[in-house]
Amino acid sequence: MTNTIKSLAVGATALAVAFTVAACGDSDTDTTTATTPSAAVSATTPAAEDAGAHNPADVMFAQMMLPHHAQAIEMSDILLAKQGIPEPVTALATQIKAAQGPEIDQLTTWLGEWGEPTEMPSSMPGHDMPDGHEMEGMMSAEDMQALSDAQGTEAARLFLTQMIAHHEGAVDMAQDEIEDGQFPEAVQMARTIVDTQQQEIDTMRQLLTTL
Repeated sequence: MTNTIKSLAVGATALAVAFTVAACGDSDTDTTTATTPSAAVSATTPAAEDAGAHNPADVMFAQMMLPHHAQAIEMSDILLAKQGIPEPVTALATQIKAAQGPEIDQLTTWLGEWGEPTEMPSSMPGHDMPDGHEMEGMMSAEDMQALSDAQGTEAARLFLTQMIAHHEGAVDMAQDEIEDGQFPEAVQMARTIVDTQQQEIDTMRQLLTTL
């Protein structure tokens, strides 16, 4: 009888140890499961935040460059619809459209991601912007009408003269973004605008000497 009691006691002790080990194992597993996802989130969140970081200069750059690019495309379309335009000038107008169309799409996408409108809230017909900023290089309605009315070599010359001023305004706005912007991709676009449009300005000045 005594041996039987001892055997039961030993069995009960073994079971207690087994349950204790299992409980510890479950606790360890739960802890690992609970901490691993949070660790992954903490590791990725800063990178995600950095990638989407932007400031008011980025927003202003996008909002101002959208109508600026749109007008450059409109000017190019006006010229390309005309007859008797020298081929180098039509080639340049086509090049401007090809470069600025995709940039318009990208600027619109960024503003959407940032939760910002595509138009500046206080934009005025004279292109005066908030905080003393101005959308530089924009053509007036009279300028656009003059380009629309011109024909042949006169139209080509007027297009080049207007587009030089237009590009110079874009370069100035892009320089502001390079200096003050925070969103890396917007700053890179601004650098591209400075490089490509300055090259086009040089080309247009050269073309003017041939007309």
